[in-house]
Formats: sequence, structure tokens, C-alpha cells
Amino acid sequence: MVLRLFILALVYTGFAFGANAQDLDGLRVGDMEKLILHPAPKDLPEAAFLGLDEAPRSLSEVRGRWALVNFWATWCAPCRKEMPSLGALAKDMPDLAVVALATGRNPLPQMTRFIDEAGVGHLIHMRDPKSALSSQIGILGLPVTIILNPQGQEVARLIGDADWHGAEALALLDAMMPAD
Repeated sequence: MVLRLFILALVYTGFAFGANAQDLDGLRVGDMEKLILHPAPKDLPEAAFLGLDEAPRSLSEVRGRWALVNFWATWCAPCRKEMPSLGALAKDMPDLAVVALATGRNPLPQMTRFIDEAGVGHLIHMRDPKSALSSQIGILGLPVTIILNPQGQEVARLIGDADWHGAEALALLDAMMPAD
């Protein structure tokens, strides 16, 4: 009996996920047309990062919450253009962890100056100076943004820049994150 209930629960969850994915697909308009929704969550490899203060950091810090992780660099013009929209998103959706993950060579003084100028010091800032994670998960150019479920798995990816504070992004993210 317990096994039967478990199987029914799995089947129901599968149908619910499929319906949700179709609903989300209808919200992929504007900049969000570029968002790739994965058919199943993808595990991420463990990776160690640094904070702006050189302290060790990890994406496990945001596990338990929905997270938007933006791979960017100081030398990337589209990355710099979209950063203020990420800052506004973090303010309007406080339940979403917004991580700005500087990948590759990004001199710390240039990073901190840009972060101050853009007014995005409130984002969760991490650095991956050797591009370890981006190399492991197939990120070939910047910017790239991945969306993680509370289990820390990648559920969606957007290649290129986007207005993360636009109505389309807010509606899609709101639909992805179930209300508690």
C-alpha cells in the first residue's frame, strides 16, 4: 500500500511538473524568450569561490531558496548593462537569492568600483577567478544566468543579457517560485 501511494505521488508530481513547465513556456516572452527551461533539474558540481573579502564562498550558502546566479565579468559590456536590473530584482523579490558570480580574471579593485558605481552592493557577490564552475557546466560566453531550485539544481538557463527587472522576468520568476 505504501509503495502504491509513493508511485501515485511520483506520477502526480510528474504531471504537475509537466503542467507547470507548459505554463512557464507561455510566459517566455520578451527577453525571457531566451530562457531555456530544462525538462529535469540538473545537479551542479561542487565549486569553491571567493568573496570580495577573499573569504571562501559557495553556492551551498543559498541552498534552501530559489536562486538566480549571473555569471559576469568587469570587461563584459552586456554584463555591466544588465547588472542594475539584477539589483532591482533582488530588492523587489527578497525571497530570491540573486548571486553575481564574477568569472575569470576580474581585478578586485575594478570589481568593487563597478559594484559601488552600479549600486549593487546588496547582491550576493562571489568570484570564480579560474572559471572552474563555468568551465564544468558549459558556459562559453558571458553573461549567462542560471536559475537554481531550492535543492541547488539548475532548472533554467539564459544565455546573453536580459532585463531581469522587466515585467516579463518578474512574472516568469514569480510563476517558477511556488508560494509557501
